Amino acid sequence: MPSSNRPSPAPQPQPQPIEALVSAPSAALAEADDTAASAPGFAPTPDSDELLAIAKERLLGNYRPAPVVFVRGRGSVLEDSRGERYLDFAAGVAVNALGHAHPRLVRTIADQAAKLMHVSNYFYNEENVLLAKELCEKTGFDRAFFCNSGGEANEAMLKLARRHFYERGQKDKYRFIAFDNSFHGRTLATVNLTGNPSYKEGFGPQLEGITHVPFGDIERVREVMGPDVCGIFVEPVQGEGGVLPASTEFLRGLRALADEHGALLLVDEIQTGMGRTGRLLGSDHAGVRADVITLAKGLAGGFPIGAMLVREELAGALPPGTHGSTFGGNPLASAAARAVLSVLYEDELIDGAAKKGELLGARLAELAARHPDMCEGERGLGLLRGIILKPGIDARQALGRVRDKGVLLTIAGSRVLRFTPPLVVTEVEIDEAVRRVDEALASLRLESISAG
Repeated sequence: MPSSNRPSPAPQPQPQPIEALVSAPSAALAEADDTAASAPGFAPTPDSDELLAIAKERLLGNYRPAPVVFVRGRGSVLEDSRGERYLDFAAGVAVNALGHAHPRLVRTIADQAAKLMHVSNYFYNEENVLLAKELCEKTGFDRAFFCNSGGEANEAMLKLARRHFYERGQKDKYRFIAFDNSFHGRTLATVNLTGNPSYKEGFGPQLEGITHVPFGDIERVREVMGPDVCGIFVEPVQGEGGVLPASTEFLRGLRALADEHGALLLVDEIQTGMGRTGRLLGSDHAGVRADVITLAKGLAGGFPIGAMLVREELAGALPPGTHGSTFGGNPLASAAARAVLSVLYEDELIDGAAKKGELLGARLAELAARHPDMCEGERGLGLLRGIILKPGIDARQALGRVRDKGVLLTIAGSRVLRFTPPLVVTEVEIDEAVRRVDEALASLRLESISAG
């Protein structure tokens, strides 16, 4: 890594220990741990090294986790099995919208678990009916389908789009337009929608009827449109692809093209929905109303759930027997999602995401300017942000150095450090996290210089 003359650092916030940013685990939590440990038949918890050894032996190797085992969290802070604390600016990849151990969410899940957890979709359940009502009222959609994850929700959206035109007698209208660099899930269908060839490798013939074009290129979309296109699949911000926001003009252009060709606009709000970008939906920034959207991640603040919301005109696209989900819409997940939705509005967290997102964006821009030999800049929307590393900078090495400084991030694309803190993050925590990332990049530079 070449060294360079860098601008003088701007005045930075004074360092703060993470302990000063969060209270210690509650007495009730500690008492619960002690009670469990003394219960008959309770096996003592292995230490960190033992847990890591068990993980390597027993877990399938399809992930590449850091050698850290987390045991508890509160707000924007996680604590590992060695007692080390970290500022969590990954939040489960934009999942823990209310942070960790939010009192309202904890209480809701505990109360609902003691009341009713699962009944199957052969029957209605109160929490799911009310969640459907509240989500539709907040988003302006008319009907809801529930499942367990973003990939499952996107699979439902794919099936609904094709089946809609099939039911109308347009059996040849089944092709999708999707985008390079996109990410829509890990199921066999959604991985084919995903615009990254490496994700498809080794899984056999690709799904027929999907055309990928460059993200943001409305003229290219226009060129590949045709009477066989049933839907355009798009993310308002390509999160996994490198935190790439779509322009207002692009999203509005897609809406116009879908209308012109009688196709559906299918918006994947898995990572951008539920207030993450400073609006309830990422597509709200462009004033674009999709025909169908999908939600997951932050929807229940960490409890598994996915949702697909549709306009009334599509309500009959999946008649009984065409699609389902065993655990979808269960009372426990639905109650958790209702609690999250309520807190988002009661605590004004969506407006807060816009305000704190501006602060985070400004701090990251300043950070990039202090490291021009390592960073190209920042981009994103609300509390979905990224620092773009220069070619040649090892993103995984940088991620490790940031973790060593007590901050958790994720990688998006090949060279973006992604920031997706809980929506309850404080401005003090933002300043402290950025300060620590600054230190991490400086230490990485010194290592590079020392290595020659």
